[in-house]
This record gives sequence, structure tokens and C-alpha cells, in this order.
Amino acid sequence: MTAVNLPASDPARDPAAPITSKPRTLAHQKAKGLKPGSPKPAKERCSECGLCDTHYIAYVKEACAFLNQQFDGLETASHGRPRDLENDRELYFGVHQEMFAARNTQPIEGAQWTGIVSLLACEMLERGLVEGVICVQNSPTDRFGPMPIVARTPAEVLAAKVNKPTLSPNLSVLEQIEQAGMKRVLAIGVGCQIQALRAVQHEIGLEKLYVLGMPCVDNVDRAGLQKFLETTSRSPETVVHYEFMQDFRVHFRHEDGSIELVPFFGLNTKELKDVFAPSCMSCFDYTNGLADLVVGYMGAPFQWQWIVVRNETGAEMLDLIRDRLETQPVSSSGDRKQAVQQSIPAYDQGVTLPMWAARLMGVFIERFGPKGLEYARFSIDSHFTRNYLYTRRNHPETLEDHVPEFAKKIVSQYQLPKS
Repeated sequence: MTAVNLPASDPARDPAAPITSKPRTLAHQKAKGLKPGSPKPAKERCSECGLCDTHYIAYVKEACAFLNQQFDGLETASHGRPRDLENDRELYFGVHQEMFAARNTQPIEGAQWTGIVSLLACEMLERGLVEGVICVQNSPTDRFGPMPIVARTPAEVLAAKVNKPTLSPNLSVLEQIEQAGMKRVLAIGVGCQIQALRAVQHEIGLEKLYVLGMPCVDNVDRAGLQKFLETTSRSPETVVHYEFMQDFRVHFRHEDGSIELVPFFGLNTKELKDVFAPSCMSCFDYTNGLADLVVGYMGAPFQWQWIVVRNETGAEMLDLIRDRLETQPVSSSGDRKQAVQQSIPAYDQGVTLPMWAARLMGVFIERFGPKGLEYARFSIDSHFTRNYLYTRRNHPETLEDHVPEFAKKIVSQYQLPKS
């Protein structure tokens, strides 16, 4: 085991100050990234975001979402203010100017949904708004293996389409950006990656950073992904991608284009309880609250994408492609709370329904259950209560500091097991 010597955080650095106004300390110039296989500072809760693979490890004690929860300060720095905890939409979905459902009027072939993320990234490169895009292609040796790159052409962006369902070291390319002298960059990533990036962005020497975020939950390492596929899919070797969808079913797309549907309630919970990464079990940034613009699906009708514009930079980004999107307002119906409360002990006990009962339950909930933003709240509540319990049981010494205030307020609506 190799010891990791980390510099102390700078107590004079105010996380709530505008990031662009922070002076560069250049402490990273004397640091070196960890060698492959070295123990990580966050230990088992490391999300493999890639920061520690670079000399920006110099700031990991401050930047890592699992070592230093500073969400309120980073939210204020990114958007000019923290979320309003008395506003239900902001409590759940973060600071935002706009929220709506959309789909690309000319879907990109092979994209997971309609290709809004790829469309925007290509447009920003073609217009010269950015010099590079941090995104993730597939490893040439593994269809699910992530390979972060700094894309400089639309073709390289399109080669990165489709979500990668494993932990991905996106920030491992930060040194390439600095070495190339890039000044304007688009970063595409999930919450833990974006939290670390926001904390160090003033050290990279950029003139402008654009952040396109995606909601993320329940990620796995490669071995965990294989177990999930083998436990859940009828043909794990042909799965191209999958997603937990608003109809309460897992959608597996196979190489032949066929879609396999598996009800949430039929998942083998006992086998899968330990498959998700400890970092994901400790995460409370499901909706990517620090991105400028978020593109997902959780708050949109089925087969639409969910768009959240958080600040002026996000509005600038969206305006580049707005005329190529079909849009509709978000909606909300149903009541999630009873279902969430019942799911807490069910998950704890590893309850799995017979497949016939799971399918019947799925049909009932799809027809009468929460939809739109209420489905999104259901998903957030379910994961936050689970993650709060995980943190309380496995890292009780960090519970108070690690869980953001908005997450505490959400969790407080439910009765949790005492132990």
C-alpha cells in the first residue's frame, strides 16, 4: 500500500466566492497523479472521477465530494445563489431558470434517446464556442468500458454517444486540457465529477467552462455491471445500453435493436443490493445541481428528455439548438409518498416479487402511479432515504457534514428504521 501525502486545504479559500474570480494557486504543478491501482483518498467511497489520476490531486481534500461536502458554496459560486429550500421545485431539482421536456426534431442515429447532448456538443465545436469537449467513448476492447477523451471534432463527439453505465474517470483528461493550452471547454459529466471539477476549475487556466450535466444514480464498476446484467437480462452479452425508466421498468436495448423490459419490482434485490458503488450509495446530487444545463429524462414524459437550465451560461448553451427541439411543459400527477415509505423496509429486507406479480404491479403503477415531476420526486426520495441510511450505518461519523441540507429536508418526510 502506498501512502498518499495530501496538502492541507487552504482555509482562506472561500467556496462561496465566484469561482472565476479565484486566483490560481498552482499548487498542482508540484503534484503527481496516483499510479493505477494505488489506494484513493476517499477509499471505498471513491467514485473514480479521475481527479486523482492527475496532478490536480493536490486539491482533492477540498474538491472530492466524498471528503468535503461543500454543495451549498459551490451552488452559490456556480449560479449566484443557493437553492431555495422553501420552493418545492428548487428543493428537489436545484437552482433553475427553465425546466421543460424536449426532443430533437431530427434524432441522431444510434443515440440513446434523441441525441440532444450530442447535438449541443457538436454545435458548440462547430461554432468555435469551445476548443474541446470532455466526453466518454467506449473502450475499443470493452463495449461498456469508459474511455474519457477531449473531443476536438463533431465526429469524436458522436463516437461518444450513449450513456456509459460504469464509473468513469472523466477528469483524468484535465492535464491534457492544460497542456494543450485550451481556454474554452465544454465538460459533460455526472454529479460527483462536476462537483470536483467546479472546485478546481479556477486552477486549470480556462477563460470559460461550460458544464452540461446528466442526472446519475446507481452506477457500478465493471464487475458490478456484469453481475447486474447476468442477474437481470435474458441476454447479457448482447446488451448495448439500459436505463431505469419512468414506466417502472428497466429498458435493455440489444444489438439486434430489440428492447427487453424488466419490472423494477422483479429485480433480484438480495443479489443486487451490494452491486452499486459505495460512492453512489453515498451521493445526494442525483440531479447534477452544479451544471449549467442538465439533460436527462427523469422529469419528462416517456420518450422525451428533461431539460433544466440553471443559469445564464446554460441559457446561452440551449439557445444554440433551441430551434431544433420540440418542447412541451413539464407536468406532475399522482402521489409518491406511500410508495416511497413502503419501499424503505422492502429494500432493506431484499424483497423480490415473483415475475408475474412484478409485471402486474408494474402495469398498475404505470397507470395509477406518479408521473412527470412526481415520478422524479419518487426516484429522488427513494434514493435519498436509501443513501441516508447507508451513510448513517456505514459512515456515521460523516453523516451530519456529508448530507446537504436539501437532502436532509427531503429525507425528513419519511420514517426510517432506527438502526
